Amino acid sequence: MADLEAQIDELWERRADVAAGDRDAFAVVRAAIDLLDRGDARVAEVDAAGAVVVHQWLKQAILLLFKLSAIETLEVGPFEFADKIPLKKDYAASGVRVVPGASARWGSFLGRGVVMMPSYVNIGARVGDNTMVDTWATVGSCAQIGANVHLSGGVGIGGVLEPPQAAPVIVEEDCLIGSRCMVTQGARLRRGAVLGEGVILNPGIPVVDAETGEEVGRGDVPPWSIAVQAQRRRQFAGGEFWLPCALVVRHYEPGEREHLNDVLREHGVTT
Repeated sequence: MADLEAQIDELWERRADVAAGDRDAFAVVRAAIDLLDRGDARVAEVDAAGAVVVHQWLKQAILLLFKLSAIETLEVGPFEFADKIPLKKDYAASGVRVVPGASARWGSFLGRGVVMMPSYVNIGARVGDNTMVDTWATVGSCAQIGANVHLSGGVGIGGVLEPPQAAPVIVEEDCLIGSRCMVTQGARLRRGAVLGEGVILNPGIPVVDAETGEEVGRGDVPPWSIAVQAQRRRQFAGGEFWLPCALVVRHYEPGEREHLNDVLREHGVTT
């Protein structure tokens, strides 16, 4: 893999000269994208210290793929697509359930037990085992979704492909993201975090503890906590305005996950 990384770095340095039809360059890039597609490599991960590590060369490989690929017509049953990147295949062998109307691009990874309702997973994204991607949910380029996660209907997980060194959205294991939430620009949900429906989360959105009123982070929801969409009053030269925040209304224990729906109802949180 180190040799492949070095080859991608070399191609990236001379990317201005890389163009469709360069078979040697495409073979190198394809090898890198195949690693992502099989789950043998990933664009980003959380290290032992809890920090997000971005493998920049894999993002560079994705960007090079777009330069090296020409638009082709793809036919899937009665449907026709015109794209530079093919769709994933062999879902049954991977233990993945894909409902008609759902699609995932080659170069994304879907773990065993993933269910895709009519939804979309983009190249470079990783979706962990037993995760539900519900109706009209989208998982953007390079987003990292953990195991046992539920992305409810209409959830938008933003893609972060450029610049290559930028951290993507990270959703850790056992999270629940409510309907119509938007999680973008490298925001992060720690393990077991829950977002009520309609929450907007990015690195500029304050995350506030309801009990103390203190800001506990920006675009980063603590583990085993339940957050809802809220607003904070702010005074500007032009007047007083309300700006969005994510309000942590409760912390819960991992053992309560079995009864999470009861916990959510108790606090009037809908997902």
